[in-house]
Amino acid sequence: MSQSLPLLTLTRTASGAVLAETFVDSTGATATAGAAALGVARTDALDGQDLPVDVLGTTTVIASGAISDGADLEVAAEGKAVVLSAGTRVAIALQDAVDGQAFEALLVK
Repeated sequence: MSQSLPLLTLTRTASGAVLAETFVDSTGATATAGAAALGVARTDALDGQDLPVDVLGTTTVIASGAISDGADLEVAAEGKAVVLSAGTRVAIALQDAVDGQAFEALLVK
């Protein structure tokens, strides 16, 4: 069971369609693989809609591939989370997850 305890959630205007539990950049768009992220979308949003984004604390994000508790994470394709390889570290996994599963992660800057 995943949970989240966001300490700060900001509202952004979605730039394009954004899915809940995916990483978002500072423009409100789905974050690019390997790049920095502002945080994680709490809800789905269509282009131009308000989008709540968790930026500090823990959040729920969707896994891309298998992830182990304690793993450093980066943004994968479609704004999902993947184990850090060559990208920017954006979070730390707080539980194990399989591909496509939502799990709790601690956001880091």
